[in-house]
Order: sequence, then structure tokens, then C-alpha cells
Amino acid sequence: MKRYICTEIDNYIFVHNEGGKDIAYAKDSGVNLIEDDGYAFKDLNKNGILDPYEDWRLPLEERIQDLVSKMSIREIAGLMLYSQHQSVSTSDSLFAKMFQGTYDGKQLSESNKNIWDLSDQQKDFLSKDGVRHVLMTVVDDAYTAAKWNNNMQAFVEKLPLGIPCNNSSDPRHTPSAHTEFNAGAGGDISKWPESLGLAATFDPDLVYRFSEIAAKEYRALGIATALSPQIDIASEPRWMRFCGTFGEDSQLSSDMAMSYCDGFQTTKGIIDGWGNESVNAMVKHWPGGGTVESGRDAHYAYGKFSVYPGNNFDEHLKPFTEGAFKLKGGTLKSAAVMPYYTISYDIDEKNHENVGNSYSETIIKDLLREKYEYDGVVCTDWMTTKDAPEFDSFLSGKCWGVETLSEAERHYKALMAGVDQFGGNNEIQPVLDAYEMGVKNHGEEFMRRRFEVSASRLLRNIFQTGLFENAYVDPEISQKTVGNEQFMNEGFEAQCKSVVLLKNKNNILPMKKHKKVYIPTRRIEESKDWFGNVIEAHAEMPVNLEIVSRYYDVVSDPNEADFSMVFIESPQCQPYSSEEGYLPVTLQYRPYKATLARKESIAQDERDEIVNRTTYNKTNTCSNEADLDIVLETRKLMKDKPVIVSMNCKNPTVMKEFERSVDVILLDFNVQTQAILELICGNKEPSALLPFQIPSDMSTVETQLEDVSFDMECHKDEENHSYDFAFGMNFSGVIEDERVKKYRK
Repeated sequence: MKRYICTEIDNYIFVHNEGGKDIAYAKDSGVNLIEDDGYAFKDLNKNGILDPYEDWRLPLEERIQDLVSKMSIREIAGLMLYSQHQSVSTSDSLFAKMFQGTYDGKQLSESNKNIWDLSDQQKDFLSKDGVRHVLMTVVDDAYTAAKWNNNMQAFVEKLPLGIPCNNSSDPRHTPSAHTEFNAGAGGDISKWPESLGLAATFDPDLVYRFSEIAAKEYRALGIATALSPQIDIASEPRWMRFCGTFGEDSQLSSDMAMSYCDGFQTTKGIIDGWGNESVNAMVKHWPGGGTVESGRDAHYAYGKFSVYPGNNFDEHLKPFTEGAFKLKGGTLKSAAVMPYYTISYDIDEKNHENVGNSYSETIIKDLLREKYEYDGVVCTDWMTTKDAPEFDSFLSGKCWGVETLSEAERHYKALMAGVDQFGGNNEIQPVLDAYEMGVKNHGEEFMRRRFEVSASRLLRNIFQTGLFENAYVDPEISQKTVGNEQFMNEGFEAQCKSVVLLKNKNNILPMKKHKKVYIPTRRIEESKDWFGNVIEAHAEMPVNLEIVSRYYDVVSDPNEADFSMVFIESPQCQPYSSEEGYLPVTLQYRPYKATLARKESIAQDERDEIVNRTTYNKTNTCSNEADLDIVLETRKLMKDKPVIVSMNCKNPTVMKEFERSVDVILLDFNVQTQAILELICGNKEPSALLPFQIPSDMSTVETQLEDVSFDMECHKDEENHSYDFAFGMNFSGVIEDERVKKYRK
């Protein structure tokens, strides 16, 4: 008796198996249905036989084993590749322009193609190189993403074995401050605070709910793997990626990591948690990237060393071993792990190698695989196997510690260390070359077995998210799911809960609506972005005045104002200059001279032109020093009237330069201005807590240890409040609740 019904949607056929698993396949893929016991199955390899890997009734491991046995070395090598960034957007944004492809050899505008059609480059790496893991960056909208996903899945379904694509994304829920909260009316995706803001809520349940919603939106976009969360302990306050973490506490980071992974990976109603609503979580960065020497970052050669002057290496493993690897839900552990670019300096006591973590047998094989028994996918960070010709370039390779090896040798070394996959590599040849090296050194049987181990792990993440049954998404449903009213509302509520009230002198807040407010213009000096592009000096209004006007009457003359709101950012600076070499990373606005810096850097590498990375007695100035000037100027202009400072905070900031000159300080971690206004006017009450310490000055920053948390003297304000971890205020005063009792040190 036939137990299935077929429906045509978009470019695919959807098959509902009554009492079984639903499946889908492209209309023109060459795939036919095989009927068994009344159920429908896809004949993915087009041989007319129901192979075990095609039978959704069988145990997962049996299906994986069958498919691996059918795969050639070349097909396995393709699985090991993870594409470079793919843009699916017609916008003029930097990312869209950087990663645009061609269509039949032409630019999109000249090709008569749609943005959701596959580019020439995508067709090449899918067919010729066998790529099945694709990283999506900017996309025009949910409909476009769904159409692009369906076209990609239809393309690979035509190829031998019919292995679907496992599309992925970096975090994409962070809002733009200037946009209006619209409750889903035209919203592209729900907007939530970034990780540091989620940490400031001190609420793992809220993080679980975020991940639950984000997973639904990801799957509607055709995304089955999240390249997140970033669970490095931010013990180094100057680190350039501080804002992407859950703060500096290992317990809070562990709890947040657990909730994040559980929310993304769990399909409810299934015993092991895996299903077609699950999104694989790739936690990063093993074994913790928050200990980079002097706060630099390993995206650049000048920041490639992590150091452990406090001998506190094991503490940085806890968010992984006590969080991501010990999930409460049925999925048990994060599906994947990404090591960081860094060289964990002098940690390898067995081989005495100072190489990037992905190349370290001690870090991956001995520690992650054997000691902590992690058997999921290990994927390198992006461009790790590529050459690094430029010392201060974001876009070149990051092959730290193995610069003298060839690309093929790097792939081989990483494979032997226990890595399964190579981030940002579309090209199969270096992996095939690495295989031949292994055959020469260990024999063909050994190397085939080694490849099969990685293939099994990689295929498990495709199988367990239901992609072999149905990798397609309905564009109409995607439009209704992504950024819908409920999700947008919950995201906005989370934004409001993530803003920390540090100071509220004389109970200035809440400030009644419709009072007159003066908002000074920001003056932005010339600077560079992550990619080295020059941002010219300019002036800008820091907020959308139309949004502000719904709360207060904006005036241009401070004499007419009842109060002032000053919007600033935490200090930003460049830690390296081709002319001056290494420079101190400063967390203050005024020029900083590193008189207490180490005269000899901990990490020293004879292979580099500059061996000693000291910043001793060098001076650096942040690019937004004018933010401090504007605060102090506004204080003078406003005389005795209230001055409210709202800081978009990327790193802990030295506040003694301005704290006594202002009445209110709010910290946010990338939220919409509207969320801040909701708190200022009293529609919402502040509830967030500091997920890190605020330093008293740069001396305590300079003398703290990169791998040790909570080792700074904290700023004390004029009301004698110490800006320590877990400090925060509401309208009644300092918050003392269960969260504070649980996490405060």
C-alpha cells in the first residue's frame, strides 16, 4: 500500500511519508523514488537499488558506514573542504563586493541571471573540487537565501552519490544601531545583542531561547551549521575579539556555551535531539583564543601568539569541557570545534613545537581527541593553510608556525594532528597531495582508514540534521519565518536586557519623555577597518534623530536642552604599524605610553623579522580620542544639567577620564538605539550586569596576566561603586539578585 504523497514546490518535489520521514528531491536531478513497504526513498546514486545510506529507517551509523565505503578518496577530500565566504547579495556592502562571482563569465548585472543562481565559481568548487560545506555571508533576504539553497542542493543532487550541501553562517543576528525596531515589518532576521550582551543578561535560559529562534531562522535560510558560539574566556581585556565572547568568567561562559549549543542543536520530540530543526554548532576557538599576547589578534601575523604567564591554560578549556561538551539535551556535545589561529606558546611539552593549534598533535590529538574524548568534527579556522606574505594583512593566509611548509604539507600535518576539515579552502589538490604523502609514509590502507574517519564525522553532521532526506526549503515559508513579529519582539526584549547601567547619579534615570535633549555630533578621525581599508576622517550624527524624536525633542542649542545624551564608542587603536612596529593596545582615550610593559615579550620567534614583540616605552593613541573631547565639551556646555553617556562597548574601558564629568553611564554591546531610549525613558528597567571588570587605569591593564581573569584593580566611581564583574544597577540602585549571588567572585 502506498504511504506517501508528492507535492511540487519551487524547483523540487516534496514527499510526505505517512508515519515516516519526509523527503524532497529536485525535479531535474535525475533522482527517482524507490518504493519499499509503501514508503518512498530517494535513489541518490541513481542505481535503481535502495542502498543502506538512502534508507532513512536504518540507524545513523549504518548509513554513514555504507556511504563512506562507496566514496572515493577524491570524494572524501571534497568533504574535507570548507568554502571561502560566499555572497548572495546585490548590495553595495563591503562583503557583497569582496565575494561576488561571475555568471557565464559575466557580471551579474550583465548576465540575465538572478542573484540566487549559482555563480561560475560555485559550480566549479561543487563539481570539480567536491565541496559540500559552504559558508554564506551577506544575503539580500530570506526568499533569496531559500532560492539559492535550493539551486545549490539541486546542483549537487545531480552529481554521483547525491551528497547534499551543509551550508553555514557566522553569527548574523547583531542589529545596526541606527535601524528602527519594526517587529518584523520588513525585518531581514531577528535582532539580538551580540555575545557579550547576551552574557550581560547573566541568563542562560535567555541564551537558549535565542539559539532556539536562531536555529529556526537558520534552517529557513537553508543553513544547517552555525560557526558559533565563540566561547573563548576573555581574560585579556585588550583582545581585539573580546566583544565576541561571553566575558571573562569560565563558569558563566560554560553555562552560556551549554545553552547556546543545546538551543541550536535540539529538535524537540526526538530522543537524541537531532532532526530537521537542528543546526550543528561549531564552537570556537579551541583551546581558547583570549590569551593573545598584549591583546593583539591572530588574524594577523603580529598577533599569532597566545601566552600563559599565569600558568592558567586549563581554565580556558572549561567552556568546552564543562559547557559545549556536556550538553543537557540529547545531542550531548557540540557537533564541531574550530581551533584558533594562535600558537599556544610553549604549551607543547611532548613535541616542543610552537605551531598553530590546528597543526599541534598535542592540542588536537592528545588533548581534544584523547583526553577529552571528542569525536566530532574539527575544522580549522579560515585560510590557515594558505601562505602569509603580509605581516599585517587580514586577507592573507594564517599558517602560523608552519610558514615554511608547502600547502600540501600543511594539510598533511593538520590531518595527522587530528583535524578533519580545512576552513576557507575550495581547492581539492592540496588534500589529495596530503593523502599521497600519507600513503608514502604509512601505506595506502592506513591513509584510506584515516580519511574514512574524517568522512564519517563530516557525514554525521549532514545526516543528523536531516539533509539527506530534505535539504530544500520553501521560499514562501522562509519569508514568513525569518524575522517574524514574535522573533523580532523577543530579540528586542533581549537587547533591552543586555544594556548595563553603571552610573545613575541623583537618580537621573528614568528621564521623562518629551524633554528637550542635546546630542553632540561625533568627530571620527581617519582609521582602518579589519581589512586594512582606510576610513576617512568625518563627522556624523551618532544616532537616528527621527527615532530619538519619538522619545524626546531634539535641540541643537545646549542652552535650550533639559539634558544631553552623548553617544560614544570604547577606545579603538591599531596594535601594529609598518613604520613603528609593535604598539601598545590602549583602553583609554588619551595617548598612552607603555612604561610598565614587558621589556622582553614572552613569545619570541627567530623566524620573524621582529623577534622581541615588546611595546615598552612606546606610545599609542586611539583613533576615537575625540569621543572623550566631546564628552568633556558637552559637560561644559550643559553646565549643571544632566549629561548621559551611552557607550557602545567592545572592550573594558578606562573610565576615570570622564566618569566624574557625567551623571549617567550606560554600556551596550551592539543594540539598536531604540533599546537604549527605552531604558532612558523608563519604559524598560535596566537589569544587565558587567560580564567583565572595568579597569581603574592602564597600569592595571598592563600588569595583568593574559591568561588570568579578575586580576585588575577595578574603577571606583564618585559614589564609591566598584565596576567589578557582575556589577550593575537598576532604578532602585545596585542589583543584588540570584544571578549576582551565583556568579559574583
